[in-house]
Amino acid sequence: MRSLTKAVTLAACMFASAATAFAAPITIKFSHVVAENTPKGQMALKFKELAESRLPGKVNVEVYPNSQLFGDGKVLEAMLLGDVQIAAPSLSKFKKYTKQLQVYDLPFLFKDMDAVDRFQKGPTGQKLLTSLEKRGLMGLGYIHNGMKQMSANKPLRTPADAEGLKFRIMTSDVLVSQFEAVDAIPLKKPFSEVFTLMQTKAIDGAENPWSNLYSKKFFEIQDYVTETNHGVLDYMVVTSARFWKGLDDDVRVELKKAMDEAIAYGNGVAEEKAMGDRQRVIDSGRTTVLQISDAERQQWVEAMKPVWKQFERQIGKDVIDAAVQANN
Repeated sequence: MRSLTKAVTLAACMFASAATAFAAPITIKFSHVVAENTPKGQMALKFKELAESRLPGKVNVEVYPNSQLFGDGKVLEAMLLGDVQIAAPSLSKFKKYTKQLQVYDLPFLFKDMDAVDRFQKGPTGQKLLTSLEKRGLMGLGYIHNGMKQMSANKPLRTPADAEGLKFRIMTSDVLVSQFEAVDAIPLKKPFSEVFTLMQTKAIDGAENPWSNLYSKKFFEIQDYVTETNHGVLDYMVVTSARFWKGLDDDVRVELKKAMDEAIAYGNGVAEEKAMGDRQRVIDSGRTTVLQISDAERQQWVEAMKPVWKQFERQIGKDVIDAAVQANN
């Protein structure tokens, strides 16, 4: 009887091992809204390469760019339903889950991308990655796109030039207030619709970093781009807490390493593309890139900075102060 029990146990172990060996790989759907030649697009492809090479047969990463699977407005809900495992929405898209991330939308808060990087790597920026967990989401890191510029079909040199113009914005109440501060008309529209909106004159302008202006060809249908560097467009790489915690420890550790490396790679691409795409836009001759003087820039700052106080209670004064300190 004992030998029979041992045989049954051995057979069960062998069956379990065989089942594990032939288990289907975990499918990880990575959805994003931009082109593959952007920093985020390159980061997603690098993650796929690293994850599949380090976990052969265990994971299969499917990357869906250009809103092929979900737009940023729906992807977080889809993630909580298990229809997508990783996404990297712009930080503006998380207001429903936490108001603290609105700090990244405040105008003229960060002087450059180095300041953004210092803030994100510091204790406050890292703590914001975990601010979504009680809502079922987990931040895995930040991916840069760059500082935002304003484009329009008329020259924008001072806040008065924006009066009455319709600007496409992301779904952010901070950005609504930012444009209302200069008497412009903000319109919340999906990123996938921006080119058509510009082409049909349904909007007069928008705000984008250089990589978006170039990769999505916005510069071809906007007469002017003003180099304002007034805000930052970054993304949070996010996953479902249920999915992430449900992974085997060894798989989770390797995926996090792959993600950290992919994000570092993507941020390197962002730095190179910011200046490269800026020059490509200038060289195209399809739009006029305007430089504003310090005095003109100060007019924009004075017009928009009251937005900080407006959202201080929602974001937290300590978070805003930490961001300001990152400029030093």
